[in-house]
Amino acid sequence: MATDAPPPQRSGTDQAAPAAPTTEEFVEVQQSAEFGELRRTYRSFAFPLTIAFIAWYLLYVLLSNYAGGFMGTKLFGNVNVALVLGLGQFATTFLIAWLYSRHAAGRLDPQAEAIKERMESGSPNRTEADA
Repeated sequence: MATDAPPPQRSGTDQAAPAAPTTEEFVEVQQSAEFGELRRTYRSFAFPLTIAFIAWYLLYVLLSNYAGGFMGTKLFGNVNVALVLGLGQFATTFLIAWLYSRHAAGRLDPQAEAIKERMESGSPNRTEADA
């Protein structure tokens, strides 16, 4: 849900708190090389996995619709190929979620935290090399 409301302001009693970043500072950070690297890091992980999962899901749907004989092949007892592939969809979903959480914690969160700290300190242009 989008809103045009300004971000919440800190109470006037805390004089040590920095002022909220301006719109210009947000735009400046968005156009920075560091923010671009954060987006590239996210996209290089999310896009390939999304495409792979959609392809895997569509394969399952197409096999279910057009390869009934194959999907009905019994592997053992009453367990057939369709059941195994269907359960594989759930396993794949949880695997991707776990991989993403590891990727985010290891690569995305540190980059985002560095950008956030610079924004909150009032120096959006400052990089690690400047320190």
